[in-house]
Amino acid sequence: MAVTLTTPNTLLGVFQPKGDVAKLAINGAIVVLGTLLITAAAKINVPVWPVPVTLQSFAIAALAAAFGMRIAVATVALYLAQGAFGLPVFAVGGGAAYLLGPSGGFLLGFLAQAAIIGHAADRGASARPLTLFAVMLGATVVLYAFGFVWLMSMAGAAQWVDQSNVVGSAFARAVQPFIVWDVLKMAFAALTVTGLWGLFSAKR
Repeated sequence: MAVTLTTPNTLLGVFQPKGDVAKLAINGAIVVLGTLLITAAAKINVPVWPVPVTLQSFAIAALAAAFGMRIAVATVALYLAQGAFGLPVFAVGGGAAYLLGPSGGFLLGFLAQAAIIGHAADRGASARPLTLFAVMLGATVVLYAFGFVWLMSMAGAAQWVDQSNVVGSAFARAVQPFIVWDVLKMAFAALTVTGLWGLFSAKR
């Protein structure tokens, strides 16, 4: 474990090379490539205001399930750092101001989502479709909580929030538009990863 960011229970663990240098090089490359995948997923979006519907949660869930907690958290952290430094990796551009905008809660929540799903994957959830799907749904609820609380904190200064019903308005913006989409995305992510696990683990 000292020279790798994954475990034998993940897809990456199945194909880990034996050499320590090779392990670290592959792990590092996957983290960087993972940020490119999340960026691409962010650009595939439905421009709903104030938070767009994107494929980021799907990409992060799949990465975490396939590679485990350490790689998933490292990937999301690097992705957020890229955006904070101004790289156009988010759904609409980048920069610290974007992180502090309406989407900020979801962006930070991606770290929690990655950690929860990756932790389960490290313990073998990627081989069990229903278990993995349930974990992904639980992680999505946590993601919603981040987004909801963030929007609630902005309520006083946001014109799109109904000040007579702040909680209901924030829920309508932070949770309701995403529920059906995210259930479908998590189901597809779980089936994809468990399917690949069944295919590749049998060939070890």
